[in-house]
Amino acid sequence: MNNRAPIEFPEAPQPVSFWEAFRFWLKLGFISFGGPAGQIAIMHQELVERKRWISERRFLHALNYCMVLPGPEAQQLAIYIGWLLHRGLGGVVAGLLFVLPSLVILITLSWIYLAFGHLAVVAGIFYGVKPAVTAIVFQATHRIGARTLHNRTLWGVAIAAFLALFVGDVPFPVIILAAALFGMIGGKAWPVRFTSGGGHGASNKHFGPALIDDETPMPAHARFSWMRAAKVGLIGLSLWGVPILVLISAFGWQGIYTQMGLFFTKAALLTFGGAYAVLPYVYQGAVEHFGWLTAGQMIDGLALGETTPGPLIMVVAFAGFVGGYLNEVLGQGSAFLSGAVAASIVTWFTFLPSFVFILLGGPIVEATHGNLKFTAPLTAISAAVVGVILNLALFFGYHTLWANGFEGGFDAVAALIALAAGVALFKYKTNVLIVIGVSALAGLLIKVLGG
Repeated sequence: MNNRAPIEFPEAPQPVSFWEAFRFWLKLGFISFGGPAGQIAIMHQELVERKRWISERRFLHALNYCMVLPGPEAQQLAIYIGWLLHRGLGGVVAGLLFVLPSLVILITLSWIYLAFGHLAVVAGIFYGVKPAVTAIVFQATHRIGARTLHNRTLWGVAIAAFLALFVGDVPFPVIILAAALFGMIGGKAWPVRFTSGGGHGASNKHFGPALIDDETPMPAHARFSWMRAAKVGLIGLSLWGVPILVLISAFGWQGIYTQMGLFFTKAALLTFGGAYAVLPYVYQGAVEHFGWLTAGQMIDGLALGETTPGPLIMVVAFAGFVGGYLNEVLGQGSAFLSGAVAASIVTWFTFLPSFVFILLGGPIVEATHGNLKFTAPLTAISAAVVGVILNLALFFGYHTLWANGFEGGFDAVAALIALAAGVALFKYKTNVLIVIGVSALAGLLIKVLGG
């Protein structure tokens, strides 16, 4: 006979006021370190386990939706939950506060980097951080690959994507479109090979009654309406089109600000797989095509992105700041203001689509979960992303270990830092921030002691 008393859960929490949610989203904007995995973990711990604003299953249901969209899934998840709680305004506030603290911090750090980067202290810190970033990107390749490549077909897609970039220098959008087309065909021909075995599935965990529980009816504002969809679409198009027209009228079609707005709009629509996946595309455009920054500066920007809160894709704000700062777009002597405006423009056009995707597409996309016709192309894209990130890791490794090209010699000290960082990440599962901090200290000591 089982005499154990049944588990008693606390009562469901009281409705959350808008300003209570506002305070949480503001706090989240300052503590959301650790990339998307860390940010999602923080939201789960706070919103599902502790505050119980949303149940485990509803949280994962929202996350699954965000995972199939281009853009930063952690920020989109915040928008989604904010939208469920307090309609469109709640979603907009949650998404903005997820990004704004990071933008302010990154503008400040970018200015310090450009204005004082020649100093031994700053140079030493970045000397140690660059090899650590290389190890971090290799770990991201391994982590995403282990979650994505479940059979030889998907391995083949990843290898093909890597070779297309590494050997053929094929543009990133072409690779994404080719993978999607292959997934669409493969989902019909070999459906079992394109059934995702990873990702975020259902869960039986329960932390007590939640404000938005498993059986809580969908709120009225979350139901699909053609009128509401048209309104959201029109507002979203206006928030993109009006700034573009202002930039064209003020700086011309070929102006740096205008080209940044157009380029990072395209980048925002191609960020399947997160920041690491889109960085090669940003590199192709910002470094090779437009020349807004150098390859070395791009690596430094990723290092800054790894050490600040907010989405890792905020590294694009660094690219914008450097381009605006160095070109003094607003006139001679306006370097900082030109950089800050550029970073803000880039951030606006990078994150605007995420708000539109959630507020416009939520009711539609939720109905497609489990539909192979919809998920097979995304599975193929996810596999291609692994090859893309591997190419990025090799790119970073080359520019870190052979900073002046092969003729400039191999940097054995940087290689040792990268190796130590890799061991810490792969074997001991050390937190990324600790790895970057220790590597920065090592680089500083090496530069100071070496004179």
